[in-house]
Amino acid sequence: MSIQDLTGRLSEGALSADPDVIAAHAKDEALFCPAEGAVALVRARSVEDVQETLRFAHEHRIPVVPQGARSGISGGANAVPGCILLNVSRMNRILHVDAAERTATVEPGVINQDLKDHLAGYGLAYPPDPGSVAISSIGGNIATNAGGLCCVKYGVTRDYVRSLKVVLADGSLTTLGARTAKGVAGLDLRGLFIGSEGTLGVVVEATVRLVPALPDPLTAIAVFGDEQSAAATVAAYMATGAQPSMLEFIDRMTLRLLNEFGDFGLPEDAGAMLIMQADGPPEEARAAVAGFSGVAEAQGAVEVAYSDDPEDSETFVLARRMAQPAWEKYAAAHGGGQLLDDVCLPRGAMREFCDRLAALRAESGLMITLIAHAGDGNAHPSVFFDAGDPAETAKAQDVFGEIMRIGLELGGTITGEHGIGYLKRDWLGQEIDEPARRLHLAVKEALDPRGILNPGKMLSRLDRESLAGIGG
Repeated sequence: MSIQDLTGRLSEGALSADPDVIAAHAKDEALFCPAEGAVALVRARSVEDVQETLRFAHEHRIPVVPQGARSGISGGANAVPGCILLNVSRMNRILHVDAAERTATVEPGVINQDLKDHLAGYGLAYPPDPGSVAISSIGGNIATNAGGLCCVKYGVTRDYVRSLKVVLADGSLTTLGARTAKGVAGLDLRGLFIGSEGTLGVVVEATVRLVPALPDPLTAIAVFGDEQSAAATVAAYMATGAQPSMLEFIDRMTLRLLNEFGDFGLPEDAGAMLIMQADGPPEEARAAVAGFSGVAEAQGAVEVAYSDDPEDSETFVLARRMAQPAWEKYAAAHGGGQLLDDVCLPRGAMREFCDRLAALRAESGLMITLIAHAGDGNAHPSVFFDAGDPAETAKAQDVFGEIMRIGLELGGTITGEHGIGYLKRDWLGQEIDEPARRLHLAVKEALDPRGILNPGKMLSRLDRESLAGIGG
């Protein structure tokens, strides 16, 4: 068997065995995740390309790593030894928009922002709004159940997926879920594939639910002397029953780095800042802003301001979206090392989480910044280090793990939206119990009996032997 035997079964030019081309597609944005050993790259243009690739791989027991835009940060799209990289980013058509049903049917390579822009002409919106909205694909968003800035009100990707077309490990094509607003025929197999990170099948088409175009929001900011007061404000405000469309947290160092990156004029001497938005009927939005302002002041905010100018809203949201590029710029100038964590906590635990991060900074001597989709408790601490210093690198990895341990201790989860991939595979078994581990492995065995789909990633450390090896 030669990998070239697959060539005649695919679209012209879809298969590449060029080492340089393969290397250019072998990894996502994660650090500390191996990405070696791929033997071929398939840049699929059609469902048939995906089917033929999986039929061939299933027959010859060749590992397959499904990929989209490779914007992830957990190593989920990284090559494994002997694998075929199956990239679906060229399957990027918006197939149909049904205004009456408020649905859109798309191929997996469609970029999230491109879908949003396309829907504007219909007066419709697709709310899931990850920070990587401009570069991440709908297929990748489905693979990790992506959330983002607006999910505090509008929910995450899972809440918008009506149906999926999926190619299974043996190359067979199935449709899961219904395009209708309601549908409970059979088990929710559709739900299994949302967040499965390419370990159960390859999504080749999705029909997603839409909503009417979102109204321009009112935006408020609250500035605090310390992180803890900002975190306490989040818990207190959400406890009032408020429904903001956005509630974001930015710490002192990130405010400073953002000003250096984009001259945003943010209050960099503050301990932390919250960005809150409220949309909907004007009276309700104004009441929401007033309620937020009152709670923030009661929790010790040193400044509270709001605006109904859309340009102000866009400026603050842009600043928040630029946090990761600002971090990357800082890391590049200070040793190149950055580990971005993704723990989700009960909102009431956010203040203690900030306390624990402060202790970690003091103990480790490393810079640890924090941004958060605070309204739903999704915290993104980032650990910076000199990647050329083995001792500091090891320390940073320990701190990264300690942040996940703290998240679990506080009643949270090791990932809110970035996924498990390779980076966190050792930790999944620490979060879920023994019966749940058995269920995960049983589903994997049923859908991928030869274990060819994205091996070595999310589900690879759930057996007893692996758990024993990591002290589970």
